Amino acid sequence: MITRRAFVGVLAVGLLRAPLTAEGQATTVRPRIGFIEAGSRSANQHFLDAFRQGLSDLQYVDGQNIAIEDRWADGRTDRFPELITELIRLKVEVLVVASTPGANIAKQMVTTVPVVFWGVSDPAGTGLVASLAHPGGNITGVALGTEEGLAGKWVEFLRDAAPSITRVAVLRNPSARGTEARMKEMEAAASTSKLTLHPFEARSADELEGVFGAMRRAHMGGLIVVADPLTLRHRDLVVRLAAQARIPAIYHFEEFVRAGGLMSYGPSVPDQARRAAAYVVKILQGAKPADLPVERPTTFRLVINLRAASGLGLTIPSSLLLRADEVIQ
Repeated sequence: MITRRAFVGVLAVGLLRAPLTAEGQATTVRPRIGFIEAGSRSANQHFLDAFRQGLSDLQYVDGQNIAIEDRWADGRTDRFPELITELIRLKVEVLVVASTPGANIAKQMVTTVPVVFWGVSDPAGTGLVASLAHPGGNITGVALGTEEGLAGKWVEFLRDAAPSITRVAVLRNPSARGTEARMKEMEAAASTSKLTLHPFEARSADELEGVFGAMRRAHMGGLIVVADPLTLRHRDLVVRLAAQARIPAIYHFEEFVRAGGLMSYGPSVPDQARRAAAYVVKILQGAKPADLPVERPTTFRLVINLRAASGLGLTIPSSLLLRADEVIQ
């Protein structure tokens, strides 16, 4: 039940549009929100925490006036259909799905329940929505912004951190949608920087050690990791293998840097989850997903780990450190 204090607070900011419970009614049914995260709970619990906080900031508190049913794909794209089916059977009011593959599967499977996505690359370019301004259908959410030149920045920052490198490995999961577009952008940036890119593919965690062995044998001087549910879930392993191979690497998300990686550049993933909560609230209050424009990130963070740089025998130029949003000592 929404308390009087919460009701007054929400009304003051113009958020509450849902009908009140009937006079004298002691309780109200709490709407269920389905939340599917692409990774594992042990690695990505902070994403769910950020989503809960976003709801709480708008006076929707899990266990009080809403109920969140969370599920975890554990980095396996093939688990999404099962998890989506399970939550739809629970009659959730809104389905929240993380990652590009998760959102695309939800679009194929769910036609009536509103779907909110987050952590999705280029939703208009991949056909997930009709356009960012007018998504259409029953799906909308928060885009990662990789279609705005982000991949080219990975090349630029890696070159600035290690100016002597000429051969750069790109670790990607070919099963993840959107990687081809990122590769083209990186190749364009690399050509102007006199770098050559060499793609290395991994579809499962079991393949990662062999892939990094191949990078060492090919004498790769740098590494760009294209994040997807697989690499994000196994970021500790990816970071450890890069350190063992002594390859300077840049990552999409700062979670990799906090796991010991060298540097990252991209939007905040927890912020994406938090912003998805605002869509859920609007839909619970009667808005239609087709009328809610897809949001894109407005800020991108460059995070550098000097401890990792020291372990690689790498001195990060002061000019790059001055551009960093955060430097981990």
